Amino acid sequence: MTNINLFVKEVHTLDVERDVDMKRFTTFKIGGKADLGVYPKTKEELELAVRCAKALNIPYYVVGRGSNLLVDDKGYRGIIIFTSSLNKVTYSDSEVYAQAGVSLTSLAREAGKRGLTGMEKLCGIPGSVGGAVYMNAGAYGSEMKDITLYSDFYSPSLGLGRLEGEEQGFDYRRSAYTDSDKIILGCRIKLSRGAEEEIRKTEEECLSARREKQPLEYPSAGSTFKRYPGRFTGKMIEEAGLKGFRVGGASVSEKHAGFLINDKDATCLDMISLISQVRKKVFEKEGVRIECEVKYLSEEGERII
Repeated sequence: MTNINLFVKEVHTLDVERDVDMKRFTTFKIGGKADLGVYPKTKEELELAVRCAKALNIPYYVVGRGSNLLVDDKGYRGIIIFTSSLNKVTYSDSEVYAQAGVSLTSLAREAGKRGLTGMEKLCGIPGSVGGAVYMNAGAYGSEMKDITLYSDFYSPSLGLGRLEGEEQGFDYRRSAYTDSDKIILGCRIKLSRGAEEEIRKTEEECLSARREKQPLEYPSAGSTFKRYPGRFTGKMIEEAGLKGFRVGGASVSEKHAGFLINDKDATCLDMISLISQVRKKVFEKEGVRIECEVKYLSEEGERII
């Protein structure tokens, strides 16, 4: 903890929190404590946090709204840099610049109120703008790649930078930011003028469909597995007879088999075991390997599950 103490002294102007309970910051509501949380309010504060962590050789991990994150029961031995305080939004005619920590759903709602169309189908996605760009979030045929003009980042190896258009490398649940050291600071989104009533109607239809088909009453990370080419992954899980299948406090949703939920105080180990069992049983029945969409943060850093 010596280096953590040195870090706190170096960034004394920043908001920090020791022994951060990661259950509070993930939609799974699973996970132990991280050594330290940092809440930068500006890109300069974020840069300071990263530079100090690197200089003191302390591992760090960036978290938005934790909507696609499974944290180990033992927590994380390092610093969590939360982008939630990077939450400024600027409108300019039919374009909007949103910082990384802005709620995607809140942004979509506000854009709709201003008569701006292009985000309404993204309404209900629980993540942040930064996370949405990072994984090219999408729903009902609409994706971030359709509306994102450019995105700004900070990288400890490159400094401040910007990716425009196709440079952002958008693909299915991936972008140029995936598996890189670039931390998304914000993005400029291009929308169009539309009728507020029609926009609101589409938003409500999408939200209603989510409530009807998804187990929103339980902690989850949304769809646990990526879409398998040409197949509906949730349907394959259902056809393998896995609806309601349980490991400890984690289970396959009865409402939507693509959702693995924490309905009985699940541990991280419960959820990882359930993910493994589901993948195994789908492979045995279908002969295909489904890929987990959720990020797993172990004590030592991000791991593939």
